Amino acid sequence: MTASCQGDEVVGSSGPAAPEGATTAGSSMVSPAPRRLHAPRWLNFRLIAGVLLVLVSVIVGARVVTAADTSDLVWAAEQDLAAGTVLADGDLRAVSVQLADAGDAYLLSSADPFGRVLRSPVGSGELLPRSILAETSTLVDIALPIAAGYVPPSLQRGQLIDVYALDPNPNIAAPNDPSIPDPTDQTQEPPVSEVVTLVVEAAVVQLITGRTDGALSVGSSTIQVVISVEARQAPGVFAAIAGKELTLAVRASASRPTEDDDRPTESRAPSTSTPATPTD
Repeated sequence: MTASCQGDEVVGSSGPAAPEGATTAGSSMVSPAPRRLHAPRWLNFRLIAGVLLVLVSVIVGARVVTAADTSDLVWAAEQDLAAGTVLADGDLRAVSVQLADAGDAYLLSSADPFGRVLRSPVGSGELLPRSILAETSTLVDIALPIAAGYVPPSLQRGQLIDVYALDPNPNIAAPNDPSIPDPTDQTQEPPVSEVVTLVVEAAVVQLITGRTDGALSVGSSTIQVVISVEARQAPGVFAAIAGKELTLAVRASASRPTEDDDRPTESRAPSTSTPATPTD
């Protein structure tokens, strides 16, 4: 280190002078210029491409599943329905089945079958064929007033019943009457009853009204059972039930008998069904 006197000024020097514009040791470094933050743009190409890819995948998957499902919705019977039943709400339900080439043989649920008549019986759960529906019918409805005690609890719409008239003043034969057949003789024909008269056979139940629950109503109320018969049979039915009490028997099958009986007032004992008896 040297020192020199120049007049009254003392100048000290420790070495060569630093060049002009050079930074000295220990001085701070210059920081970079700050970058301005921009708000995110939702209309980003990658975002749009991802959304479109998801939508295309969903649409293609739905079309593949739909194409693989070949089932059809068709009508099926909710319960056993006899031939001659006029279809109404509650008789049918829509079921999904795979029919393949037989799809045209059955009635799709998009068709309206209500109000049409069955030509043939349909069992519970069976599909409804197109061929058994009739547009018009020669059947007419008859309302029968029947004491509640004579109506079986299992009676429901669509069943086949036999209707009987009970004569309040029968001419019953004496026990020793030789005309009474021997019940042990299986070769004899059933006797003709003067108490019970078969009014109509294998009639379709279309409606049941007036049915109530409880023991107090049994035997004291009247149930209205609406049946369908051929129009030409109606006068004979009315003549047979005039002034008589009615009872009925429910057939176990919804199929009609093979022999068509056009004589509704014929008095003969049934061979397969037994009239209901009043309950206490």
